[in-house]
Amino acid sequence: MTQSKSSDSPEASAEGSFGEILSEFEQAHHTEGQRVEGTVVSVTPELVFIDIGRKMDGVLPRDPAQEWKTGAKLLVSIRGRDEQGNYLLSTVRVETPRDWSGLEAAYANKRTIAGTVLEVVKGGLRVDVGVRAFMPASRSGIRELAEMEKLVGQEIECRITKLDTATEDVVVDRRVVLEERERAAREEAFARIEEGALVRGTVRSLTDFGAFVDLGGVDGLLHVSDMSYSRALKPGDVVSVGESIEVKVLKINREARKIALGLKQLNPDPWTAAAEKYSQGARVKGKVARVADFGAFVELEPGVEGLIHVSEMSWSKKNVKPADILKTGEVVEVVVLGVNAADRRIALGLKQTLGDPWEDVLRKYPVGAVVEAPVTSLAKFGAFVDLGDGIEGMIHIGDISREKRLNHPNEALKVGEKVRAQVLEIDRERRRLRLGIKQLEPTSIDEYIGEHQTGEVVSGRLADVSAGRAKVELGEGVFAQCKLPEPRQEDAASTSGTDLSTLTAMLQQKWKSGGGNVAVSDSPRVGQIRSFRILSLDPGQKKIELELI
Repeated sequence: MTQSKSSDSPEASAEGSFGEILSEFEQAHHTEGQRVEGTVVSVTPELVFIDIGRKMDGVLPRDPAQEWKTGAKLLVSIRGRDEQGNYLLSTVRVETPRDWSGLEAAYANKRTIAGTVLEVVKGGLRVDVGVRAFMPASRSGIRELAEMEKLVGQEIECRITKLDTATEDVVVDRRVVLEERERAAREEAFARIEEGALVRGTVRSLTDFGAFVDLGGVDGLLHVSDMSYSRALKPGDVVSVGESIEVKVLKINREARKIALGLKQLNPDPWTAAAEKYSQGARVKGKVARVADFGAFVELEPGVEGLIHVSEMSWSKKNVKPADILKTGEVVEVVVLGVNAADRRIALGLKQTLGDPWEDVLRKYPVGAVVEAPVTSLAKFGAFVDLGDGIEGMIHIGDISREKRLNHPNEALKVGEKVRAQVLEIDRERRRLRLGIKQLEPTSIDEYIGEHQTGEVVSGRLADVSAGRAKVELGEGVFAQCKLPEPRQEDAASTSGTDLSTLTAMLQQKWKSGGGNVAVSDSPRVGQIRSFRILSLDPGQKKIELELI
């Protein structure tokens, strides 16, 4: 009886090994051209090793233009095996014609075929597409010669543009395939993008008005106004070429094939909280962003600017030039005067941080006070003087001189001249201080007050009598006030008809002698010459108070 061979005998092992090798050989030939999904396991400068679920890995020539990452999955075609037993792979999805009839069919139908780049020749590349074909450098899809050399040994997709079977002249074009694929990718990418979506892209180029961002086959425009809420920025201050950024799709014009992108829209608008953050009267600091003829813009925070109008820069200076007070980039403290969040406007004040000199005007320059100040300018209606600290006083032309009527202030004053004047009126709301020069010139009442004393008895003529008070003429142009006693019921003789010359002579005689009353009745009447006692003399107010005796 013949004994069967044991499964672990040397003969059995040899037969098993041979069977496995035969099986793998048949499997390799039967799967040639099969497409499978593989996983990148390692990358070298020249090759990419891919696990395709077999005992041996597959190898793929490395395309320098493509980014390879370990663990990435991709579809590949099995083209055969190399001497080490590795599977030769390709990402090309088309096949290579096997004879001239296949080439003729591909040429007639403008079908894309596969080919292997053999070498670089003068003017282009030699490609194996079943026969040797020529590909012009301009149709390779590569501009630089060094890059063309990297195609040698790689499998590419191309299209036959010339076929002459008699001379065996075949010309192929790779660029047309790449351009078609690129257009298809753009169409797919464009159709996939939706308004409002957040997408990631790569900054492809910068311009003065923004940046073009590659969204994966289709470009979108990121305008400079949508880069940041801050103003006066250049695109290069926000993004750089090659940078990967996340943006928001603001608008898509599918007819014009334009995509508008936004970067600042990924962050909250700072103006939403501006009204609460910058309340009226608050003191804040900011940086001068730019200076104009009408004022200066101050950045309070990125995206929020306020305007200091030229009128809010100085209390004292007129015809202010903003550039003389503030410089771009300077940090200043300002006061918030008003906020209009709807119109994105904030009114700021610079002079308010320095203190208002008009706060002390009433204390420093009360009505009746005498000041000394230089004349700063002359106008037809009067003169302006500088009292310091931004306070300016105005002397009306009618308050300059008592001696004569002036046609223009320059008849009595000149710019730069120091003058003494009296404060006549203060209008704080309108910030006006009215002064007078003639009010400091001595008058007849000033001389009278200087020559008399309180308690002295004098004579005077009753110029007006009404409601228990009388106006008394003490001399030419000198009048005083007198409170009258209750009138008596006696019928006194009236002196109202006395001749004016007689009254004047009597009044002058009484002023000189200080004698008694001329009137025969105690009842005060206009025109009477009576005796009075001086109760008060006020040189500042030019007032004299009397009592009848």
